Amino acid sequence: MAQLTEKGSLIAGVLAAIGASVCCVGPLVLLALGIGGTWIGSLTAMEPYRPIFIALTLLFLGLALRKLYLVPQVCTPGTPCADPSTRQRQRLTFWIVAALLLGLLAVPWLAPLFY
Repeated sequence: MAQLTEKGSLIAGVLAAIGASVCCVGPLVLLALGIGGTWIGSLTAMEPYRPIFIALTLLFLGLALRKLYLVPQVCTPGTPCADPSTRQRQRLTFWIVAALLLGLLAVPWLAPLFY
């Protein structure tokens, strides 16, 4: 059950980060693919909701961090969570996902470098 809530926090964080960056990543990806036009400017409809998605991303990352590092893990012997390599893989996955999500959140500040 603990592994499910850790995955849930990471998945929710990923979805919130995608929501926060869709206003800026979408047009950038379309331009990189060679698709252009004046209608690309209308793809910023999600911009007013960006702070909410950023807050949700940071909240879910914080919950996953808390679950992985601060809450003591209670496992019965013989279960997958009792294996220390499982916890190491979860922590490595967390840091990879966190780095990618923070990169997605930084897109609006980095995007002018590519336009």
